[in-house]
Amino acid sequence: MATITTSDGTTLFYKDWGPKDAQPVVFHHGWPLSADDWDNQMLFFLSEGYRVVAHDRRGHGRSDQTDTGNDMDTYAADVAEIARALDLRDAVHIGHSTGGGEVTRVRRQH
Repeated sequence: MATITTSDGTTLFYKDWGPKDAQPVVFHHGWPLSADDWDNQMLFFLSEGYRVVAHDRRGHGRSDQTDTGNDMDTYAADVAEIARALDLRDAVHIGHSTGGGEVTRVRRQH
């Protein structure tokens, strides 16, 4: 199981499929879903030659259940840590519901 540990000690699960040198497409799920809900879209973009990444937000799926950091700015900071850990460059971010809010904050950080 692929995970990273954030600066506050939270373990986050992620999927990272495809060529590491391909343009990444990062998927952000809605509440109360998980990275698994993007599998069909990830497989499509993977078949088109993209690198595809999705994570389980803290408090969701296989990531740690936390009593702190359950706000949009922390969610975005978590994604920024994943992006740094995976060396994602020129990524396209796609979000649904809560994931859309996360995307807007991630984009502001870059």
